[in-house]
Amino acid sequence: MSACAAALPGDPPGGRRAAAVWGIGVAVYFVAVIFRTSLGVAGLDAADRFDVNASALSTFSILQLLVYAGMQIPVGLLVDRLGTKKVLTIGVVLFTAGQLGFAFSPSYGTALASRALLGCGDAMTFISVLRLGTRWFPARRGPLIGQVAALFGMAGNLVSTIVIARMLHGLGWTATFAGSAAAGLVVLVLLVLFLKDHPEGHEPPPARHAGSAFVRKQIAQSWREPGTRLGLWVHFTTQFPAMVFLLLWGMPFLIEAQGLSRETAGELLTLVVLSNMMVGLVYGQIIARHHAARVPLALGTVGATALVWAATIVYPGDPAPMWLLITLCTVLGACGPASMIGFDFARPANPPERQGTASGIVNMGGFVASMTTLLAVGVLLDATGDNYRIAFSSVFVLEAVGIGQILRLRARTVRRERERLVASRVEAVHVPA
Repeated sequence: MSACAAALPGDPPGGRRAAAVWGIGVAVYFVAVIFRTSLGVAGLDAADRFDVNASALSTFSILQLLVYAGMQIPVGLLVDRLGTKKVLTIGVVLFTAGQLGFAFSPSYGTALASRALLGCGDAMTFISVLRLGTRWFPARRGPLIGQVAALFGMAGNLVSTIVIARMLHGLGWTATFAGSAAAGLVVLVLLVLFLKDHPEGHEPPPARHAGSAFVRKQIAQSWREPGTRLGLWVHFTTQFPAMVFLLLWGMPFLIEAQGLSRETAGELLTLVVLSNMMVGLVYGQIIARHHAARVPLALGTVGATALVWAATIVYPGDPAPMWLLITLCTVLGACGPASMIGFDFARPANPPERQGTASGIVNMGGFVASMTTLLAVGVLLDATGDNYRIAFSSVFVLEAVGIGQILRLRARTVRRERERLVASRVEAVHVPA
């Protein structure tokens, strides 16, 4: 067993209470993902409601992700300084206000502002949930805890593709988005009443208040670790194909380019989510037992995604056969679990007091890639008269960049982890019984 998987002295005990407290944080993340992905099933409706073209429509998601990505390092620092509960509380208030504002937005500009507010609150959830897991569960549970948290996030995506889509066409725009905002109020009450940052006896050291010097040191020390940088590039390369598909362009592609009905397209988006949930459990178990499988799993997922994506967009004639679309959606489901591997490089590379900052750096990767691809697809669709084959080819450019960085950093990260393992064994030998 690796040093990363072994139980550490002073590890939290886990148990039922840990699961209950952590479950509240996961519930917050679950609701945040519902709000984040609700536009994915409402893209065509939003284009009609605000009378915008593909580029303007993509701006909704781009702005939301721009705010999300830009907030990752500040949020990581806030989590390290203020703790999980305070940051999650701020996040819930912001993303609920954003969802409510989106429901009543009378114009494209106010709708954009609402999505930006939602993205700001959403940015505060996942890093907080990861840190909550490290405070309540033993280190050896880290990979599985992270994958399970992501699994519940994908369950939120499932709610969007099934429930929000049906509400939208049954109740209308305002009632759907305003009604869903009530879920934010529910998790806010649970959070305020029951969530605790850490179990008794496992209080973190007092936060140091050193202003900008503290911030620079946290970021610099986190970035100096090759595991943090490798984690960022793994997240960058693996997450964005599925994110782009689910967040905005999957539904228009399946309906406009493939000629499917809205119901069939919704079922295929649901398949992406279900595949994600199943693969997440498998990846979490594999990595917890075999740490060396991290890079092969990440690169294998990227390779499979590129292969099936290419087969779909170059298939002669339209539409592509249903078996190929099903295969594409099933493979895209592995992108989310593969992106979680990035955190499994950053987690052992950084001490507890830097976990939030390091996780923020990693989490930027996939969302920067998603934001870039969302913009590229929208611009290319407008420039080519809605040619999805050309627009979706932009995916391969970012995958190639990411693969190059992963290959460059993996050996350096392995050496660093081995050095840390040797040091920990030497320290253990010299600790008196």
